[in-house]
Amino acid sequence: MTTDLKALLAQREELERQIRDMQSSQRTEAIAKIRELMAENGLSLADLNAKSATPKASSVAGSKVAPKYRDPESGSTWTGRGLQPKWLKSAVEAGKKPEDFLIGSAAQ
Repeated sequence: MTTDLKALLAQREELERQIRDMQSSQRTEAIAKIRELMAENGLSLADLNAKSATPKASSVAGSKVAPKYRDPESGSTWTGRGLQPKWLKSAVEAGKKPEDFLIGSAAQ
């Protein structure tokens, strides 16, 4: 190994040690600040682990909806929810009505 490479490796080891030391120091400071804030606000670890007072949004997906519109050319369907698909949008722009694309019982 050349001395330049040895010197660079030694520098890298020193820098890595300094990084570890600084990370450890910052972590210790952060923990101290958190403990101080908890003490000021009368909080315990149990308070941090307690369930939130505000209810969470339901994680259950919305119910499936049958398609309401069908493109006769491609067979693509749309439930009528959300943004209009491009095929329907372009047909409406061409003068057709969305009702022209209703499927079966939805057409009645």
